[in-house]
Amino acid sequence: MSQESIVIVGAGLAAASAVKELRSLGHTGAITLIGEEQELPYERPPLSKGYLQGQEKLEDFTVNTAQWYADNEVELRLGVRVEEIDRKAQTLALADGSSVPYGQLVLATGARPNLGGAHPFEGHDLPGVHVLRTVKQAHALRESLAEDTQLAVIGSGWIGMEAAASARHRGARVTVYSPDEVPLGKVFGDRFGHHLLELHQRNGVDVRTGTQVESIQETDGRLEVVSSAGTSRADVVLLAIGAVPNIELAQQAGLETDRGVIVDAALRSSDHKILAIGDIAQAFNSSLRRALRVEHWDNAIRQGKLAAATLTGQEANYDWAPYFFTDQFDLGMEYVGYAAPEDTTVVRGDTESGEFIVFWLDGGKLTAAMNVNIWDVNETLRGLLGRSIAPERLTDQSVELGEL
Repeated sequence: MSQESIVIVGAGLAAASAVKELRSLGHTGAITLIGEEQELPYERPPLSKGYLQGQEKLEDFTVNTAQWYADNEVELRLGVRVEEIDRKAQTLALADGSSVPYGQLVLATGARPNLGGAHPFEGHDLPGVHVLRTVKQAHALRESLAEDTQLAVIGSGWIGMEAAASARHRGARVTVYSPDEVPLGKVFGDRFGHHLLELHQRNGVDVRTGTQVESIQETDGRLEVVSSAGTSRADVVLLAIGAVPNIELAQQAGLETDRGVIVDAALRSSDHKILAIGDIAQAFNSSLRRALRVEHWDNAIRQGKLAAATLTGQEANYDWAPYFFTDQFDLGMEYVGYAAPEDTTVVRGDTESGEFIVFWLDGGKLTAAMNVNIWDVNETLRGLLGRSIAPERLTDQSVELGEL
């Protein structure tokens, strides 16, 4: 086993997972973890859920303690940015003027909130306008929310809808501006989208569907959201229009990129000394036979472990189905698989009861499944993926899931 030095750029969940697995697999060489945030690596899902609600503290979802890194001889370089990769010299130039050599390099630079690209969203930089990606941003948003605070959420993806539910938990009045007719309908179809929409409406969220927001303005010290539905006042605005992968460092180094850093099934980039993991990795999935870039908690953990396996000379590859989850009001959901928009859906159970399973099928073959408020079944559902199962059998609740 090679014991050359390993440097990981980015200090999120994927990086922490890689570090822990490297030591678990017996790598005794030097490991350096470099991150822009001052905090130890932490999980991000609680930022829009328990932490935003005030029910969780940072230490509750910090991956490893400072003592763990010390005990395992992992050098932490936090609060500093990597400015450049010199692939020929195998060194990194840091913003503080220092240089760090590497034997092998792992890029785990994550993503940042989308502000509109080359033409930033007008008003994104006004006081009272927030984004939600880091614990500092989540803290700032949480501190701005109180009983009867008027929050405007621009965007109806996962972060927007989770933050809307959490803000209602804190007593805020919430308006969600959704460009689509139903939230997340393009991903899960109209049936589940309507279920999510009605859930939020029942809990007092004003969801303005089919509404395009044009800008955020400030008038007489108050924020105004200017949209196709008119102009509305707000105390606080959350801009939740997606995320952009941080691939600039890889691009400057001349690595092959597309929607992310292009890597093979072992997570190696076009430079065999450099791997990419987590939100930035556009990785070839050997089971689905296609490249995927997945921005979810489960993927970060698994790709961190896979990177460690690759770095320690093991034969392993990216072969698992994507998984993610959400919690909003009394809805808890897990999804596994990879469905295309044109796939057909069938529902097992009664959506009105709030407990059901959705299956996606392509030519009779199961591509994805989602369990809503039904627990301890997701691994069973994962095992059904790729199988050809008649829709009427999937919906027949007299047939146990394990018997399908």
